[in-house]
Amino acid sequence: METLRARLKFGHKVDDVKLRKRKSQLYSKEDECPLNSGVLRARVVLFSVVFRLVNCFLVQTSFVPDEYWQSLEVSHHMVFNYGYLTWEWKEGIRGFSYPLFFALIYKILYFINYDSVHLLIWLPRITQALLAAFADVKFFFLIRMLESHDVAKWTFFCHLCSWFTWYCCTRTLSNSMETTITSLALFYFPLPGSKSHCSKKYLALVALAVVVRPTALIVWFPLLTYHFWQAENKLRLITHDYIPIGTLAVVISTVIDCLFYGKWTMVQFNFLKFNVFHGVADFYGSHPWHWYFSQGFAVVIGPHLPFFLHGCTLTFKRHKLLLAAVIWTITVYSLLPHKEFRFIYPVLPFCMVFCGTSLANLKVWRRAAAFLLIVTNLAGALYTGLIHQRGTLDVMSHVQTLCGISSISSHPQPDVLFLMPCHSTPYYSHVHCPLKMRFLECPPDLGDRGDIDEADRFYSDPLVWLRTSFPYKSSLPTHLVLFDVLEKEISVFLQGNNFVRTAEIFHTHFPEGRVGGNIFIYGRH
Repeated sequence: METLRARLKFGHKVDDVKLRKRKSQLYSKEDECPLNSGVLRARVVLFSVVFRLVNCFLVQTSFVPDEYWQSLEVSHHMVFNYGYLTWEWKEGIRGFSYPLFFALIYKILYFINYDSVHLLIWLPRITQALLAAFADVKFFFLIRMLESHDVAKWTFFCHLCSWFTWYCCTRTLSNSMETTITSLALFYFPLPGSKSHCSKKYLALVALAVVVRPTALIVWFPLLTYHFWQAENKLRLITHDYIPIGTLAVVISTVIDCLFYGKWTMVQFNFLKFNVFHGVADFYGSHPWHWYFSQGFAVVIGPHLPFFLHGCTLTFKRHKLLLAAVIWTITVYSLLPHKEFRFIYPVLPFCMVFCGTSLANLKVWRRAAAFLLIVTNLAGALYTGLIHQRGTLDVMSHVQTLCGISSISSHPQPDVLFLMPCHSTPYYSHVHCPLKMRFLECPPDLGDRGDIDEADRFYSDPLVWLRTSFPYKSSLPTHLVLFDVLEKEISVFLQGNNFVRTAEIFHTHFPEGRVGGNIFIYGRH
């Protein structure tokens, strides 16, 4: 009874009851997460920035002509008022918003008198690398919110060691910028489990991605549809978010295009008209419908493919929205005749979520799998970034040295002719002086007249084209740039006009068709 009375006395001090500490993720997540202190964030930011800058400087090869001709060449022309614009800019199917971004960098360099050719080449790429690093950070913390720390860590690992991301993300391609913006927008998208969603922020970024590259809408269509379907107030979402943000983006981009084209131009409509209705994209090659499923996707995702497939079986229900976006994007692009690896690059970060889940669940073979991914991706990244197709960039360094000769009045003015497939090399953005240059043009036959472009006419009979184009020695260029596969065919012309090989530059171990393994520079004596 005494014991009972003691227990019933109010205010009587009793020993604190010690609760058993549980070790489940639910209770320990907040305690273990150093995100609140900012230590982890600082480390991830620093690591990502350093990693992408190293990435930037270890990519010294060319991929496709668009990384120069649809960005830096246009920017150079906007700021310095000389250069060459391809047929797309004459027909108004390209927007100036993306080149304007680099043009602002060029203009700043011009104002402070630091517009050296090296800065013009590297500063846009460094900027692209920093943006990619920012997107990496956002991607990591998004996965950290959605998944366990272990899955987030391995997803980030998979993302960073992807050879294709390494190869593309620091290039001045509109696809690279589209992918970067897509990763940023995904951070604010209302994914199930996300705590960082903000409709206006993600829609603004999606609108920006579409302005940079209209086909970004393909990737985002299923995600936008999901958001609309899940919204409680659908009318408010349309009237307060979708329409205002979309309209503002179209108006701003149209104003920019009209200013630089000097006339009323609706780029989005022209892009659709030429590429879809007129099928102009087919001019640059076509592939069978299954190309992405049988080859393209496997190349882009690379050694991650088995881990992606394994991850799909593990987390299909949890991330079915991301998987649906991947399948939808590949399917839609499969319906278009013209196909390229870079077109499906924006869905690659989505795939890394499944790869990270796979690695996190490989308890026994995890380290071996991680080592395999590092070795195979590193080999591909370094080879494609430092060796494969580097000649077309290296040759411009040789051409740029001719700028010094052109300033000497006693010397004949250099005149360079590129006898290569059209747009094989960059142009004035990598020379930065008004040097006289010419290349074989290849605009599509927009009038359906059956016209053959200049490049095809040349390659059908190189000697006839050269003799017709240069009937007199006084009209000959001072320098010729060509792939080694052409040398034998025009050797008579070279010898007869006193052209001597002055440089030989390695290009690729895999010559194909009109593209040779080496590039030759010939000078006339």
